[in-house]
Amino acid sequence: MLKNIKSLLFFLVLLSSTTFFAQEKTMIVVAANMKTAMDSIAKTYKQKYPADNIQISYGASGKFYEQIANGAPFDVFFSADMGFPTKLKETRFAISTVKLYAIGRLAIWSKKIDPNIQKMNSLLDPKVKKISIANPITAPYGAKALESLRRNKIYNSVKTNLVFGENIAQTAQFVAFGAADIGIIALSDALSPAMKKERGKYYVIPQENHAPLEQGCVILKHGKGNATALKFYDYISSDKAKAILKYYGYSQK
Repeated sequence: MLKNIKSLLFFLVLLSSTTFFAQEKTMIVVAANMKTAMDSIAKTYKQKYPADNIQISYGASGKFYEQIANGAPFDVFFSADMGFPTKLKETRFAISTVKLYAIGRLAIWSKKIDPNIQKMNSLLDPKVKKISIANPITAPYGAKALESLRRNKIYNSVKTNLVFGENIAQTAQFVAFGAADIGIIALSDALSPAMKKERGKYYVIPQENHAPLEQGCVILKHGKGNATALKFYDYISSDKAKAILKYYGYSQK
């Protein structure tokens, strides 16, 4: 009888342990500009690894950096720049090398005017009263948008018209839903199904207008020993992931 009870207890402990590991999620945080592409990449990943339990959150890279530096239990970080992952590596919050996984592009998008006609000067059009860009402090795409305005010597003319999104995805929402007349958004957002439905027009800002939007990813300290974290970090370099990134306007070196 005692032997049977011990066997039952062992089985229950084993079952509880197995259930815990089966339910444990790998937390992946991703720059907002990557949402459409990463949703597609995650779908193909799950087709290949159906047992892996991943949860992806999107937001501003700078906000994620602050949270990670304050001990947030994230496993993998896909940033919109190389700077934030590099800082995490230098301060030992990241355990992998900083991998360049994509180079992004900026686009001017509007439903009110066609940015292809005046290009950068479309931001000076009299019909334009509000211009949305991402917060340049926390969002690398916002910083590069600001750099582009200054390099084209139009920042002083438009600075009072700027409205700032918390991240680049919110910036696209502002211009899509009419909170701004025109916006500097990620090309990947301009190519997304949601923005295509809005029937706006976009102009791709030349790469020479700002420093390259090189985007890096790292496995974080919390992800040490997490096989799923390593697999997802590696998967971004797969042929399928690269094809999806290319479709949404990203390039790789």
